Amino acid sequence: MYRIGIIGCGKIAQVRHIPEYLASGKAELKAFYDINEARAAELAVRYGGKAYSSIDELLDSGLDAVSVCTSNATHAEITIKALGKGLSVLCEKPMAINLEEAEAMDRAASESGKVLMIGQNQRLNRTHIEARNLIRRGDIGKVLSFRTSFGHGGPETWSIDPGKNTWFFDKSKACMGAMADLGIHKTDLIDFLLDDKVSKVSAVVTTLDKKDASGSLIGVDDNSICIYTMESGAIGTMSASWTYYGEEDNSTTIYGTDGIMSIYGPTGHSIVITRRDGGKVFYDIDRMQTNDAQTSSGVIDEFILSLDRGYAEISSASVLPAMRAVFGALESSRTKKEVIL
Repeated sequence: MYRIGIIGCGKIAQVRHIPEYLASGKAELKAFYDINEARAAELAVRYGGKAYSSIDELLDSGLDAVSVCTSNATHAEITIKALGKGLSVLCEKPMAINLEEAEAMDRAASESGKVLMIGQNQRLNRTHIEARNLIRRGDIGKVLSFRTSFGHGGPETWSIDPGKNTWFFDKSKACMGAMADLGIHKTDLIDFLLDDKVSKVSAVVTTLDKKDASGSLIGVDDNSICIYTMESGAIGTMSASWTYYGEEDNSTTIYGTDGIMSIYGPTGHSIVITRRDGGKVFYDIDRMQTNDAQTSSGVIDEFILSLDRGYAEISSASVLPAMRAVFGALESSRTKKEVIL
């Protein structure tokens, strides 16, 4: 049994990490920390273990690993400290708020010899795994272009402290908005599906509609639209939005020389391949998880497997290319120029 600490006891910890650790049968929840001490204490009573008043105390309490479920700006500091104390780490996305921090996290993982896994859960969807296999097999030929989107009505109704004062809207804590919350998922996914990396990016990262409690536009982006050129030469768009006020869109379409692949599209099928002659092939594998329809993300099972084998497939090194693309998009939007990575 792995002795686990939870750092940050908000919504993602409560609806994904904690229940999935319990369901694994291979983890004991031994320690909890949150800036809201009462919240950590409540979870300790509910699940056993102990609530700590500081992260340092928690890290020194004899654990094997921790989940870092705090606000974005604290990911790097906590992760590096935990690795330095000999603990393995599952860090929620986005990995960090700048490239220097992300690279420092990766170095710390290498130097410690411990597991550092990043919670890029879209790689674990069975549909995405099958789509990758089909693309590798050549079912749509050479990939030429793509479009991928992740948009919903925003995090303010889902956060553990719902409303317009959510930390997601606070630039000092979140750094980025929809790009950090949703865009990193789809950027990492494109790298995964295509076995490729973004080499150039042009982007508009902006705030169109979301307002804080004072009625002013929030200090982080609510929409990000990027044009990615991959190392292979394929080109496509990635859109992340908190202003899809209606049905969530978490779909991807890949255009190849021999056909089109629609993943989690509007047909309700997991994958639809449309061949050049108009013939179609349908795959019904699973449904995309949403905030309103929580199912097991697979992240904790993958982390436990990573601890068992001593390395993570969704490692910091494997996520760094997507983080470089995200930070390149921010630079492109700021300078209004294409950024070469």
